[in-house]
Amino acid sequence: MKAIDSPPAGAALPEPPEPGVTKVTTNPPPAPRRTSKAEGATLNVFSHGILIIWAIMVVMPLLWAVMTSFKTDRAIFTSPWALPDKLHFENWSRAWTEAHMSDYFLNTILVVGGSLIGTLLFGSMAAYVLARFDFPGNRFIYFLFIGGMSFPIILALVPLFYVLQNMALLNTLHGLILVYIAYSLPFTVFFLTAFFRTLPTSVAEAAFMDGASHTRTFFQVMLPMAKPGLISVGIFNFLGQWNQYLLPTVLNTEQDQKVLSQGLVQLAVSQGYKGDWSGLFAGLVMAMLPVLAAYIIFQRQVVAGLTAGAVK
Repeated sequence: MKAIDSPPAGAALPEPPEPGVTKVTTNPPPAPRRTSKAEGATLNVFSHGILIIWAIMVVMPLLWAVMTSFKTDRAIFTSPWALPDKLHFENWSRAWTEAHMSDYFLNTILVVGGSLIGTLLFGSMAAYVLARFDFPGNRFIYFLFIGGMSFPIILALVPLFYVLQNMALLNTLHGLILVYIAYSLPFTVFFLTAFFRTLPTSVAEAAFMDGASHTRTFFQVMLPMAKPGLISVGIFNFLGQWNQYLLPTVLNTEQDQKVLSQGLVQLAVSQGYKGDWSGLFAGLVMAMLPVLAAYIIFQRQVVAGLTAGAVK
């Protein structure tokens, strides 16, 4: 038989377990993994680098256009990347008066302002009915609006031209406003229908219990609750309508009725051999400033409207 090895002298003997008690041995917790934190830091640096590059690609052309609008024509070609020797504000005054940018600016404000109000009013009313009321043909009307988003506007230019001509609306600002409203309604109804579905129905039911009519409930209760969505879709429509060029080029050919996009093209084409590039860049910056100001002022509302419609 194999002899049992005895513990060395002076070694402490293990204590016998108490009767009826089971001794539980606990293993130490595993060490935390360091690879996940390192991977997260690497991904964070990579994403921030991509965002910085993208910001430089977007901001640099804008800053260059603003800088060029204060230069002379000679400085634009001799030192395009250098700062102007001084601020030539006469470029802006020349573009504002001689190039008739003031008239184009006023026409654009009238057209975009009127179409934006009409788009938000009619679009919110249609979206509220489609989102809150169940009636035969509800989904069919909704998908008609969705189909309008996929219809190329270039295919409707010739019919629109003859329709406005027969209605005596061709080469008029109010005719262009109606076309802008019809052009922007599909996206507005699509966006606001999803937004109205997320609003609580208990508030509208409480208004009905207090004796409010459908019209009063919509304008005084539901429409203020949809303010983030209205601001978001309003900003999108403002950007699209302010930069619209194809529709006014075909439907608005009178010189005194042209909008800002037409004025910029006419300013660039009419240069000929004169080469008033400083005035052209000044007019370009004039056209960009309202868009940049609108986005800077309402950027929080745009983000809030986009996220509010996604969380119920």
